[in-house]
Amino acid sequence: MRRLLALIFILALEATPAQTADANAPTMLIIVGAAGEESYATRFSTEAETLQKACAQGGVNALTIGLQTSETNSLDLFRQAVSRESSEEIQPLWIVMLGHGSFDGREAKFNLRGNDLTATELATWLKPFKRPLIVINAAASSGPFLAKLSAPGRVVITATRSGAEQNYAHFGEYFVDALTDPKADLDKDGQTSLLEAFLNAARKTAEFFESEGRLATEHALIDDNGDGLGTQADWFRGLRVVKKAKEGAGPDGLRAHQVHLVPSAAEKQLPPVVRSERDKLELALAKLREQKADLPEDEYYAQLETLLVKLGRLYEGAAKTAK
Repeated sequence: MRRLLALIFILALEATPAQTADANAPTMLIIVGAAGEESYATRFSTEAETLQKACAQGGVNALTIGLQTSETNSLDLFRQAVSRESSEEIQPLWIVMLGHGSFDGREAKFNLRGNDLTATELATWLKPFKRPLIVINAAASSGPFLAKLSAPGRVVITATRSGAEQNYAHFGEYFVDALTDPKADLDKDGQTSLLEAFLNAARKTAEFFESEGRLATEHALIDDNGDGLGTQADWFRGLRVVKKAKEGAGPDGLRAHQVHLVPSAAEKQLPPVVRSERDKLELALAKLREQKADLPEDEYYAQLETLLVKLGRLYEGAAKTAK
């Protein structure tokens, strides 16, 4: 449905000049942790550089903390960076943590030069934020961050499902590459969504352990329905999850599939306000489809028609405005 409506929108814009870039672009804060060994420093630096290039390609403002070896106050710099961000923007704020993690049985931490970042601290800093948030913790023992950070309007991804998975996490290596990999684009709409990148990275992580003949010591989770439970990649069939969410929450993955670090040409044409409203309507459609079996047929199709008409008018209005 999205591809059909997007095609209509593109045709409506044909022969018109391209829109200027949005004044308020999304932001990504890339936090590189203490590496320990030199081999890890090289890996984390390469991952950060890959993200920086992807942000430039996608028109995302990127700020990287932790790459300078002389830096001893990464935690303070990160706190300052978060405090400078608006909590009310339509455009999303990305936070990506590349490094090592730890867990003492009570608190999960992301290891930094100087004081470490705890899941509780980050949850406190992000509590005032109403804008869309995307938080990826690619470190070991990152699982507890998910429950602490989960909330409506957020996508949270962790490299592990628990704090007990304490070995070096390979997930981040595959994840940063997947964000711009055309092969990770499962629905072939010309852009790789956050969900598609997650599934691709989780699959490659599993293949790594299998090829090495080793027992997997990490199992990535994604949460975007706010229930704080998270879903593993093997619970998905294609782009749809088969795991039942907590009562009242939709399945994980719907919101993450609407997020693209490097959007397609068609997606770039949509103003942020239109894109935000489109996403809300698509989520409403997904929720309605989940309820289909419990609704009278006439009521279901009446609601379906109402939502589809709203989507069509939204694209039509955006096309007229762009001319």
